[in-house]
Amino acid sequence: MAMEPISVDKAIEVAKRKNLKPGRVKGTKGVQFTKGRNPRLETIDWDEFKKTLVSRRLQIYESNGWMKIMKK
Repeated sequence: MAMEPISVDKAIEVAKRKNLKPGRVKGTKGVQFTKGRNPRLETIDWDEFKKTLVSRRLQIYESNGWMKIMKK
């Protein structure tokens, strides 16, 4: 099945169900979902996550429950 774009709100809903949090790769502008156990990632709030997606022109894609953040 192909990756389909989903809204940020839908991605947040899926992330919360899977116990995922928004994260930033330390020292970069890269964002991803995290369980909060990776020392290379810092947890950020959902507002900062959304702002980063917009400013970097990123889109969240989903397929069979898997989510990936890529350029639009």
